[in-house]
Amino acid sequence: MYDLIRDAPLGQFIRAITSNKYLQYPEERPDFTLPPQYTRALNSSPGEKITTPSSPSDDDGIDEINETDTDTESLNIVRTTTITRPNSQAWTPERFEAERTVSLQRTKTLPIAPQKTQDGIVLVDWYTTDDPANPYNWSRYKRAFVVFLLCSYTFVVYIGSSIYAPAHDAVMHRFGVSAAAASVPLSVYVVAYGVGPLVFAPLSEIPIIGRNPIYIVGTLLFFVISFPTAVTEGFGSFIALRFLQGLFGSPAVANAGASFSDVYSIIYVGYPLSWWCYFAWAGPATGPVIAGFAVQAENWHWPMWELVWMSGPMLLVMIILLPETSSSNILLRRAQRLRKLTGNDNLQSQSEIDQRHLTASGIFVDAIIKPVEIVIKDPAVLFVNAYTSLFYGIYFTFFEVFPLVFPPYYGFNLGQTGLAFLACEVGASIGLLGYFAYLHFYMIPLNLKHGLQSPERWLMSGLVGSVMLSVGLFIFAWTARADIHFLVPLVGVVIFAAGTMPIFQAIFVWLPLTYPKYAASLFAGNDLSRASMAAGSVMFARPLFINVGVDKGVTLLGGLSVGGIFGMAAIIYWGAGLRAKSKFANKA
Repeated sequence: MYDLIRDAPLGQFIRAITSNKYLQYPEERPDFTLPPQYTRALNSSPGEKITTPSSPSDDDGIDEINETDTDTESLNIVRTTTITRPNSQAWTPERFEAERTVSLQRTKTLPIAPQKTQDGIVLVDWYTTDDPANPYNWSRYKRAFVVFLLCSYTFVVYIGSSIYAPAHDAVMHRFGVSAAAASVPLSVYVVAYGVGPLVFAPLSEIPIIGRNPIYIVGTLLFFVISFPTAVTEGFGSFIALRFLQGLFGSPAVANAGASFSDVYSIIYVGYPLSWWCYFAWAGPATGPVIAGFAVQAENWHWPMWELVWMSGPMLLVMIILLPETSSSNILLRRAQRLRKLTGNDNLQSQSEIDQRHLTASGIFVDAIIKPVEIVIKDPAVLFVNAYTSLFYGIYFTFFEVFPLVFPPYYGFNLGQTGLAFLACEVGASIGLLGYFAYLHFYMIPLNLKHGLQSPERWLMSGLVGSVMLSVGLFIFAWTARADIHFLVPLVGVVIFAAGTMPIFQAIFVWLPLTYPKYAASLFAGNDLSRASMAAGSVMFARPLFINVGVDKGVTLLGGLSVGGIFGMAAIIYWGAGLRAKSKFANKA
């Protein structure tokens, strides 16, 4: 708990105002001694091989290791910084094997010898294989807490989109606007949290910034903006404030996945990513539930006040208890402390050195230009973005189709219509459990036994999900009638939602494995395309269903989704060949 509070924003603030007198790191305590491998490195000649002393008698019970006996690469802890999003440290088979080798050593205290460059720089790294500062070495409970906190944050941000849906008609009558205009506040919110990752994701990769400042500043502004959003009486200002809400909430979209892979290895990161997708999926499904009764009992302002009540406690907990997860940032700050302790400027982290080469133009190219270039030049990425955008957009069309089905056909009131959205959450829960079983019984054992599998192997679950998605849509389209019980179309919604979970997971693994160098750009582009499609679907869904009918409209969407089944199968079968011809793909 001490480390958790110290590394959280509040702890860092206390350290700053007390000149690091309280909540100290080991390097700041009087009893700290520089690890012997660092003393040896500082006193060695540039280019000299650094070894850790080996002693036949180990009085303190700590095992030591000599680099002449063990491969240096296997002792350097591999740091993952993604997802939605790994950075240039690629998810390659070589990295997978190195990470697996290191994981076997984490149960022992084996000193890690720092590397020394030709210009005399000693690269600050983890002191030992079980260094508690390394996020990979955090306890199971600490890592689980980080996952829970960021998933809860994601839930609040995503619930902010659909929480407006029950207020649609009330806003239309209050401001005297058309149904299309009344959908804009929902649409702009979704667009904004698609645009945000283009800005916030690259910033969180800058070592001196790290993850936490982006989370805290974004959540603070989200909380502050929620107050005027809840009280404004102008339609134009309401739209503008909803855009800002979505924008400042977008770090949940941009960086949560990156934080998970900061603390979980490649083999097991699928579990926290699955939880994250589940909370992101459950948010929009829950929004109409809690807002429907509020609008019915009070007025359209109340859903916006509910966002204030949820984001306030979330902000407080994150300030007090959210630790920094970025290894680049942690090692940079360790290097700063060691320089202050020793007075030797040659102690630097690799992330500090890399940071000096960052330029604003380079960040802009990777965040804005590169995603567009890859989509244009690579048909596989184009398909993935189009397909994920399609079913994400279909999901948001349900915010428009439910009011056209359940009140007129089944006599539901506003609150009961909101409860119908829980079918999405039931389906997502089934999909989550199914994907966990897939990981536990098939993919993880397969990877542990035979090494990191090809990217296309990870898409198999997505193929199953694609079939379920189409089946669910057709069931809903053909059974949403007054003469058929309302549970039947809801079964279709459950099957649809259950199918989307493995599709999301398959794609979230496929992208970084296939295009590791450009994974950050790919995820940012995928976020933007999904959000844009969802925002557009909010605008065209209601006119579509009114003009052609719910049955024909949803059947059209189901027919389009069938193309995704063949597309997914094509990538599984021909994906390796396409990657071999791509200038962007990993050819290792």
